Amino acid sequence: MSWLNLKYPVAVAAALLAAACGFTPVYAPGGTGSALYGVVTVQAPETIGATDDTDAYFLVQNLETRLGRGNGADYALDLKLRTQSEGQAITADNEITRYSIVGQAAYVLTRQSDGVIVASGDVENFTGYSATGTTVETLAGERDAHRRLMVILADQITTELLSTADLATSSGEQLSAPPK
Repeated sequence: MSWLNLKYPVAVAAALLAAACGFTPVYAPGGTGSALYGVVTVQAPETIGATDDTDAYFLVQNLETRLGRGNGADYALDLKLRTQSEGQAITADNEITRYSIVGQAAYVLTRQSDGVIVASGDVENFTGYSATGTTVETLAGERDAHRRLMVILADQITTELLSTADLATSSGEQLSAPPK
């Protein structure tokens, strides 16, 4: 029996198994994705306490792109951001030719109505850039690495929020998406 003959039955079996264990797609009607979109106010970049305000700005911008901008929102997303540059490749002359930027972000999603924390956690990742070109090339590479890192951290935070946030109210009912 060839692999192609087994591919479709295996896919159907996997879908049935996922449905049986209570799996719901995040962006399905009533899923966490639709329930959180546009109802989360992300903390202002100036108050995050990052070593570089540009990093905080790009992190907030990327989170608002993924979660929508929550004006008068039901939830508040508080963040703490830390980045650190580390030399990775050192020549025999003691010159660093490659850097990594390590970023760590802690987040807390709080329901505004009752102050309950519905999700929290920490994410960490890194990006790198080369320092072998001119000063302008190195600075551009560093700036790009910081921007890429903020995209990665925003993706990780969004993924964790959508997969772990407990949006049930104290009465046990699930919050639904706002009317459009």
